[in-house]
Amino acid sequence: MAWDEWEQLKTRAADRRSTAMRLNRVPDEGDAAAPQGDLEVDQHDLAAVGDAAYRLFGDLGNHGRDAWSVSQEAARDLEAQGFSLGGALDHVQKRWEEQLKTLLDACAHISNHMDFTRNAHAGDESYVYGVVSSIATLDGGFTERTQR
Repeated sequence: MAWDEWEQLKTRAADRRSTAMRLNRVPDEGDAAAPQGDLEVDQHDLAAVGDAAYRLFGDLGNHGRDAWSVSQEAARDLEAQGFSLGGALDHVQKRWEEQLKTLLDACAHISNHMDFTRNAHAGDESYVYGVVSSIATLDGGFTERTQR
């Protein structure tokens, strides 16, 4: 490949790249692809997520350790008979317990966070309502003065 040919290829590649470049930005208001509206939080959705996490927490807490005693007994029996599988079963059971604790913590965190979020948004809603209604009251006072 000659030097001139290389330069031409570089120039063509640079031309293609400059026309294909697109910057991330907020779309123009008239852009049809732009999402419409504000972020909305539905209290029912938050409650449903929190309730599901709470139910999962309860079910895992009640049934997540059902096989613990049977597995430990089997591990001891296998080890007593000279099978290395007993130690492996004990290891798996311990790892299961660690993972179960992690999952229980995550479910509790999700449930608590949804409760907190629901309460925070309710407080925000109350605050916004108070501010807006006080503005309406203030506007009403100005309107009364101009009508005298």
